[in-house]
Amino acid sequence: MPLSPDEAGRFADLLSGHAEPMVARWTELVAANLRGRLSSAELGRQTADLQRAFQQAFAAGATDLGDEAAAELRAQLTELSNHRARQGFTATETAVSVYALKDAALEALGDAANLKDYVAFSGFVDRAALFTFDSYVRVRESLIADQAEQLLELSTPVVKLWEGVVAVPLVGTLDSARAQVVMERLLQTLVDTGSPYAIIDITGVPAVDTQVAQHILKTVVAARLMGADCIISGIRPQIAQTIVALGIEFGDIATKASLADALRHVLHKTGQRSPGAKRTER
Repeated sequence: MPLSPDEAGRFADLLSGHAEPMVARWTELVAANLRGRLSSAELGRQTADLQRAFQQAFAAGATDLGDEAAAELRAQLTELSNHRARQGFTATETAVSVYALKDAALEALGDAANLKDYVAFSGFVDRAALFTFDSYVRVRESLIADQAEQLLELSTPVVKLWEGVVAVPLVGTLDSARAQVVMERLLQTLVDTGSPYAIIDITGVPAVDTQVAQHILKTVVAARLMGADCIISGIRPQIAQTIVALGIEFGDIATKASLADALRHVLHKTGQRSPGAKRTER
């Protein structure tokens, strides 16, 4: 429920007239909740900035958190959320950092507290804390999405094995999102290196079902459109039996039991000597 202009004015006077004791008590309450995981100096600065933002919003006539006069306060709350989310604090710890203002204000007022005004003030602080909570959740979701993308890229490396030969060693489950990353990285590497051969190694893939096989086949087709020939390696006995049982057809795609076998196959096709091969004496 929005505040009245008179209430906003009284809250501005409250925060201005009791600034020092309120900031000190507010900082103390938040510090107890965070259990020393933030330095006293940094916590004191954050609390003082928030106190000043609240006071300025009320002094400018803000009666609701969404008012233009509360823009700086929203910016401070968003900054607090971003800071806490990136430092690993929980959403509850972040919201409590705002909620603690209510206790600090009540203690500063003491017997002079007006119940009606305090209830209205508490409602405004509650909305500010919820705004902080929502901002925190958005930041955390963004961080998690970025980390997931980074892990996805790290889990799908494309390595150069030999001149003209690149390999994609797959480890773990191959879903649609990861298959897309594999395809993009492989095709880009083929362009960058000009390699005519690509080995897709599935030694680290625990199981191959119809969906995984379709992802692999699409990657092979995409590579062929780029002019590269693909070999699939890592076909263990269990996977071979599963492929046969599912009726999956790899057609004319070369398959090998190991990455080494696949590399030897490519080198034989190109007429190059494989590593460790003995030169024939004449």
